[in-house]
Amino acid sequence: MAEQSKSTTAPREPVLRPKGMRAPGLDVVRNARVFADGNNLVVRNRRGRERRYPVGDGGIRQAVFFPPADIWETTTKWPTARWGVVVFQDAEGRYVLRVPLAQWLPEAASTGTADLSPQDCLSRTGIKQLSDRLGIPLSESAKPWGREVIGSPGGGRYDSASEVDLPLWNGWARGIGMFGWLIALVVSFTLEGTGSWGLVVAAAALFLLPASDVVVRALAWWRKRGDARLADAVVITPSPEPGAGATRRFLETAAVRVLPGDVVLTNTLGEERWYARRGAHGIARLVRLTHPKTGAHLGVELRDGAGQARALLPWRYWFAGPDGERRWSELVAALELPVSEEKFKPAGNVGRRTGTPELWYRAHELAGDARKMAPIDSKAARRATSWNESVIGGGEVIVLPMFSALLLAGLFSDRAPGQAAGVLSALTIVAVWGPAVAHQLASRLTQDRPCVSETS
Repeated sequence: MAEQSKSTTAPREPVLRPKGMRAPGLDVVRNARVFADGNNLVVRNRRGRERRYPVGDGGIRQAVFFPPADIWETTTKWPTARWGVVVFQDAEGRYVLRVPLAQWLPEAASTGTADLSPQDCLSRTGIKQLSDRLGIPLSESAKPWGREVIGSPGGGRYDSASEVDLPLWNGWARGIGMFGWLIALVVSFTLEGTGSWGLVVAAAALFLLPASDVVVRALAWWRKRGDARLADAVVITPSPEPGAGATRRFLETAAVRVLPGDVVLTNTLGEERWYARRGAHGIARLVRLTHPKTGAHLGVELRDGAGQARALLPWRYWFAGPDGERRWSELVAALELPVSEEKFKPAGNVGRRTGTPELWYRAHELAGDARKMAPIDSKAARRATSWNESVIGGGEVIVLPMFSALLLAGLFSDRAPGQAAGVLSALTIVAVWGPAVAHQLASRLTQDRPCVSETS
């Protein structure tokens, strides 16, 4: 078993950092890490608690990389394993810890599965460098990750270095609420009639779903408000070209923050991803891309020590405005990295999709990243930042009010159980529709409307 502890000490590179997330998963991106501490492999979770796995006699002796199976099957059945899984094993081959590469690739949400080879992920995540530092041999399995290898030889459970944006208790609360509502409603109508206290239990159970989501959102806001780790960062914000259609959401949210040991990129949707400064798996070089014929600036690539692009900033939206030159100088000075210029060459796997001059990045391997690091269409932005559509999924904004309407008539009842059920049903509708309506209004009236002028 892993040794448990809690620490806030900054780990020494190489360090694995999670894939980019937005609220409510910001504490995962900012806290969760996998790193080495002496002869221990350490997994730190979103709360700063650490699991320590000794390396050597009686502990981890080797690491095996299991590539993904058929790329489309893996993406569907095991999305966290779409670039493969590294399993740390003891001397007998028993599994100790599983590390899905897609969970520890900062740009995972902006990179297509087919755009990156699984073997490249070993270096991009830093897991190869981490294995080398610990002296753990890293080999590749002939069998892909799947049912045949998911179980540890000899049986038994093993740990997984994986964090999700929603806390575990939220899933339990939502499950209990849905099943509790159904069971209580059936029992009430079958055995006791519509005036029973069973209806109150049903309404209370259904209220658990939106209430637990509201609590998660409130806690995420509170933690972000009290998090001072980015307070001393050098912040570079966009300076878009006049008339480029920059929105308030883009100008107020997108940013590059430079810390002593990290580079933090926040896109228009509020997703954060953290990279190491320098190193093979960190940001080691800036490359300004130019048009092959006109020489016009197109974008800025942030490349790692292996020369691979890890992030892409479209020049038109970041450095072509009135303060663009100053912002570019600030970025170069803050990162203290080598800077070069290269003519842009379309990626080989995107064919001839060059797009318009404004959308040149459609032919870049990081097109998904560039789209998020630029102003986003208002409808797409609303959908991508909606809690119901992008976080919990499904059509609960319609379904839950419909279920609650079954008991809403209790507000006009002369019996206490019916009135209590009606009040809880009304609260459920308010908890579902209130945030949804506020989000729609904020997007349509302010956040996703083009700004007349750039705000410095």
